[in-house]
Amino acid sequence: MGHKPNTPLLDKVHSPADMKGFSDSELRQLANEVRSETISAVSVTGGHLGAGLGVVELTVALHAVFDAPKDRIIWDVSHQCYPHKILTGRRDRIRTLRQKDGLSGFTKRSESPYDPFGAAHSSTSISAALGFAVARDLGGAPEHGIGDCIAVIGDGAMSAGMAYEAMNNAGHLKKRLIVILNDNEMSIAPPVGAMSSYLSRLYAGAPFQELKAAAKGAVSLLPEPLQEGARRAKDMLKHMTVGGTLFEELGFSYLGPIDGHDMEQLLAVLRTVKDRATGPILIHAITKKGKGYAPAEAARDKGHGVSKFDVVTGEQKKAASNAPSYTKVFAEALIKQAEKDDKVCAVTAAMPDGTGLKLFAERYPSRCFDVGIAEQHGVTFSAGLAAGGMKPFAAIYSTFLQRGYDQVVHDVAIQRLPVRFAIDRAGLVGADGATHAGAFDVAYLANLPGFVVMAAADEAELTRMVATAVAHDDGPIAFRFPRGEGTGVEMPEDPQPLEIGKGRIIQDGSRVALLSFGARLQEVQKAAENLAAKGINPTIADARFAKPLDRELMLQLAANHEALITIEEGAIGGFGSHVAQLLAEEQVFDTGLKYRSMVLPDTFIDQAGPRDMYAVAKLNAEDIEAKVLDTLGVAQLDSKRA
Repeated sequence: MGHKPNTPLLDKVHSPADMKGFSDSELRQLANEVRSETISAVSVTGGHLGAGLGVVELTVALHAVFDAPKDRIIWDVSHQCYPHKILTGRRDRIRTLRQKDGLSGFTKRSESPYDPFGAAHSSTSISAALGFAVARDLGGAPEHGIGDCIAVIGDGAMSAGMAYEAMNNAGHLKKRLIVILNDNEMSIAPPVGAMSSYLSRLYAGAPFQELKAAAKGAVSLLPEPLQEGARRAKDMLKHMTVGGTLFEELGFSYLGPIDGHDMEQLLAVLRTVKDRATGPILIHAITKKGKGYAPAEAARDKGHGVSKFDVVTGEQKKAASNAPSYTKVFAEALIKQAEKDDKVCAVTAAMPDGTGLKLFAERYPSRCFDVGIAEQHGVTFSAGLAAGGMKPFAAIYSTFLQRGYDQVVHDVAIQRLPVRFAIDRAGLVGADGATHAGAFDVAYLANLPGFVVMAAADEAELTRMVATAVAHDDGPIAFRFPRGEGTGVEMPEDPQPLEIGKGRIIQDGSRVALLSFGARLQEVQKAAENLAAKGINPTIADARFAKPLDRELMLQLAANHEALITIEEGAIGGFGSHVAQLLAEEQVFDTGLKYRSMVLPDTFIDQAGPRDMYAVAKLNAEDIEAKVLDTLGVAQLDSKRA
């Protein structure tokens, strides 16, 4: 594992400028070397393998034809940017991908001038590229200039409305803008919806491809003598449903489909477009996710997210765990509830595997809906299901639910519709870094009237919260849980619903109360053990609910202790802020209570292992212990933390 491949041409490339003297056949060889280097690097680091392998030829061709960083190449979602990083001066660090202090797994403006726009959520590239194009034409960057603006967007990302909003605006503005539709028929999961079917129809008839290219969108790019013939071909094909009609209606010239792995075809098309394009143009390239590496091609998800692996066999080196993952616990708990209640249904936004709903879909296919990369639609669709008498569970990562926030407010909360939000990836998630952290959901949901907001302390509590959500029909309810394995606690056979707004005491103590919300409870308990050795025995409570708060529990803890400390894996403005508001309203601070709130810091935390990220956030057991000692005015015995 980790053996570096033989790459004589790639060894000469320290920036894209070094590729300019290569012949077309050398560029083909370079692509093969980039593919080998990508496989080798990801075998060491883990990460997004299939997406990058699918765009190797396209990446090489783009950097050979265009002049980055003046020409802005924007990758969408940017899972596929590893070959781009290898060619843009970061090869020496490519084996630090997604590691602490290493390269980001996504494009990142602060990392390189060759990353003009950061992207880790999908469907933003066309909007950003259009912004660059308008800035260029308005003279926004005279010191270094902006050249061509190129958005490379996957077919999965084209299922999001934002892509069409951008194309509609681009067609209206008529700016020179190049959009490359990287169509691999697969985003993370097999794509769903009418858009996917439309793209499939575009290239179903292979013999017509050249005629389609001439007939649709490419006319203005042809030499003048051929243009008339092409127009006739276009007229002849009017009665057929052929390529690009939708894109042309949005104001784009359409070119394709072309073979995204044929270097000769790619170079010819990109050179022609660079020389001749005037307004917005869409190049439709057909690619294969995982291309050139058999284990990725054979995988169901085409090697979307992989751990370290053996290059020869493709076997991944996943650490064994005795505890099930929170995601699997959620899925199995939901299936059990669906057995008892035929109104229970589930909605995911292109993440059936990530949210565990693939298991639910296998059992109840008619009650499980993948809406594609369309969180806004997914939330309002769930609201419609709830209004229609169903019990929908919208299973969406915390970071992606942010994309549907207006719908959460207007379509769910204001109408008090009982949508159940299952919020996966709560807290800090590790290698995906700041873009995928579940930092803000408690703050942005608990401020909405009528919302119930819960957080699971362990996997047993998660099953109880699923049961609670099924039973709750009076308005929206959300429960959050982290990525990764559970704690190994004993699981309830028949989990019962929790009483809404009621927490629990885990252990009685004195002087200081530690009030945990969510999965930091285990760290709180470790801190309490360490404190006990120093003669301090804290009370430990699990709030369970950020909204409604357990007023009785909070006021009891405040009255019976000289200090109260809340601990949560969320941002400022979340659970601790609600507790502070309650204590202020009840004039508890007048009694001299020492109140502290431990939250994620007011900064975006870069990728690392979760424990390292929580160390940066100061939310590990040793940090909780130090906070208690400091609050009580007890001198630190450990000089390292003094």
